[in-house]
Amino acid sequence: MSGQPRTVHVPYTLEQDEDGIWCAHAWLGASGGANGNGPTADEAVADLREAVQMVIDEDGVPEQLARTLDLEVA
Repeated sequence: MSGQPRTVHVPYTLEQDEDGIWCAHAWLGASGGANGNGPTADEAVADLREAVQMVIDEDGVPEQLARTLDLEVA
């Protein structure tokens, strides 16, 4: 399956700091974390997306992101 596009699910947190800047963070296991920020939540997430992509391009998909379990909860 190597070389073929696939979707990985990357959990992240999003919060606004005391200066009004939106900050997004994703933990990527052994690869560390990735951060994004911006004046809006959407821009912070877009910045985070670029940072996560750079980590994946350099280190590959972290093991814990290679497998997902979809659950339906109430």
